[in-house]
Amino acid sequence: MEKRLIKKDALAGIAKKMAGDIPVWAPVKEEDNVFFKPLQNDVEPFFAYLNSKNAPKNVFFPHTEMLLKYTRTEKGFVFAAGENKTGEAVLFGVRPCDAHSFVLLDKLFDQEKYKDGYYVDKRQKTTVITLACSEPPYATCFCTSVDGEPVSSEGADILITAIGGDCLVEFVTPKGEKLIKYFGENKADAAADAKKNEVASKAKAAIKSKIPAHEVKPILDNNFEHPFWNTIHARCLACGTCTYLCPTCHCFDISDEVKGADGVRIRSWDSCMFPLFTKETSGHNPRPSQKERWRQRTMHKFKYYVDNFNSIACVGCGRCVINCPVNIDIRKVVEDISKL
Repeated sequence: MEKRLIKKDALAGIAKKMAGDIPVWAPVKEEDNVFFKPLQNDVEPFFAYLNSKNAPKNVFFPHTEMLLKYTRTEKGFVFAAGENKTGEAVLFGVRPCDAHSFVLLDKLFDQEKYKDGYYVDKRQKTTVITLACSEPPYATCFCTSVDGEPVSSEGADILITAIGGDCLVEFVTPKGEKLIKYFGENKADAAADAKKNEVASKAKAAIKSKIPAHEVKPILDNNFEHPFWNTIHARCLACGTCTYLCPTCHCFDISDEVKGADGVRIRSWDSCMFPLFTKETSGHNPRPSQKERWRQRTMHKFKYYVDNFNSIACVGCGRCVINCPVNIDIRKVVEDISKL
């Protein structure tokens, strides 16, 4: 594996130089929040952050995307592909938990039998550069409980780890190696590797929040009707914040918008927290209250995804914990389930 050593304060310049040759998405600070946005000439990347407000999954799975266009003619409908084909791009500065989420989403959208061409096209053409969590994390981070680590190359093409005033750059995949020219000629030595291992050990030890994520699967298998489900939903506002900020949630709706003879088919994010998500044309709703919806959310992440893909559909980023307006904490939910 190729490795380079660069100055920590050179990261922003490298990202901007790269953006001159290829579209780059990077963390950008706006007031007190950090968002992943395309780098423009007047936009400065911001890498001194713990985690972004939005999960960067929208680069591969946009909030809204056009699937196709159609026109009604006298001879029938004429269809055309949507204008969503993308070229090569770089996603620069992703945290390991979010890079882990890409691996989990791949299992759903890029299966051998079922492939989502819209997702797969963007995923294959984008180089992911991960920025390891070498600083103390949020108190709400629990990645180590769900098969993640603060310094991890999973889901990354390039891994960057801050080691003091320098950064160790590791080119994990051939796709990552294509960008090696942007990171100079200073090859890393064994001392840099040793510093990285030390940083990784300290960062892992700094994750104090733990949940029994793997232990609850057998309990969920046998407690679909347990009275416990009556205890967690009462204050839920059905706002969808937890699902819209989640790196692994992937519910969507498909709708047609028509004007005259022309129409477009659009895919938009949706949420299992919304009453309309499962409402049928007949008016019947198999999940009539937040009880059933919260049960579905919990079951999906810690049972159904495990059943289907042998992976927990949570990366421990803590966004849903930080941003829930009524302080529903998925960590406490899982902890309480483990005690049933």
